[in-house]
Amino acid sequence: MRRRLHSIGLAVAPLLVAVVAVGQSGESPKSGESPKSTAAPLIRPDEKHFVGMRQLTTGGQNAEAYFSWAGDALVLQATERGAACDQIFVLDLASPSKKLVSTGKGRTTCAYFLIGDREILYSSTHLASPDCPPVPDMSQGYTWPIYDAYDIFKVLRAGGEPVRLTDNPGYDAEATVGPDGRIIFTSLRDGDLDLYLMDPDGKNVRRLTTELGYDGGAFFSMDGKKICYRAFHPQTPKEKADYQNLLAKRLVRPGRLDLWVMDADGTNKVRLTDNGAANFCPYFHPSGKRIIFTSNLAAPSSRNFDLYLIDIDGKNLEQVTYDESFDGFPMFSPDGRFLVFCSNRESEKEGETNVFLAAWRD
Repeated sequence: MRRRLHSIGLAVAPLLVAVVAVGQSGESPKSGESPKSTAAPLIRPDEKHFVGMRQLTTGGQNAEAYFSWAGDALVLQATERGAACDQIFVLDLASPSKKLVSTGKGRTTCAYFLIGDREILYSSTHLASPDCPPVPDMSQGYTWPIYDAYDIFKVLRAGGEPVRLTDNPGYDAEATVGPDGRIIFTSLRDGDLDLYLMDPDGKNVRRLTTELGYDGGAFFSMDGKKICYRAFHPQTPKEKADYQNLLAKRLVRPGRLDLWVMDADGTNKVRLTDNGAANFCPYFHPSGKRIIFTSNLAAPSSRNFDLYLIDIDGKNLEQVTYDESFDGFPMFSPDGRFLVFCSNRESEKEGETNVFLAAWRD
């Protein structure tokens, strides 16, 4: 069932409606004030799907911001200025203000609200060490780390001691939740990076993908019948050797990723892209017939990422954003009227990433 805007509540609705009213420009946020659009236009030419836009964070690295089921808050991972690595925060859209909900130790990633919005799901390395794990050696080229210390936890939205859901010597992360409460996540537990389902208490784990290669970043459709995800499946002997060599070092090379859709039971897998680019962060349009995603399709060797739409049969590709840096991690609001995404646009310091809320039109 689609989640409705009226469930957001009167305290939050004015902020969201104000996104439309603000339009292209406004004043920069001052200390203690709610973030607003900056003085420069936030919406780029040709971004025809955006009616208005607001910047919700200022400074640091803010990424993977995802709506609560009621639509009244976002949960995100952020490395604040001066911090060593990511922690998990809840951003209340009525304020908006960020509140730390992870332990403040180790590195965290991939947070999501559990059904009912009372608890937060996320992955963390804090049990292995209170320190941030080392970053990858870039002599191998640009790679993503696959930390064995990542396990999946849940914690009350109000804060408190996290409850461990996975206890596995390999990587468990990239968890999101379907409308029936089941959790889909990526794990190395069987020797490869595959997608798994588990119950909200961590029980009844079932494997969904078996192809050699990386499968991750999965999301359910709003009706729970489909799953979209990103994948790299090496084909040639050289590709397979390179993938397995990097995986032994707990690294993945994300230079080429493609989008896939499958049924919720892991059957009927359909490949949506085959363009040589890094396509990731897929999320279903509220219609269930399209996917919004992040890609450097326009320049596959660059770090200029934009948002795109594509039908679930791989047709009708459409570019959504046109910023010259990074736009990524898109998610539609429960009612489909808004899009949250993360971007380098209008950052105070080069390379900083912030969260933006845009009013959406089809």
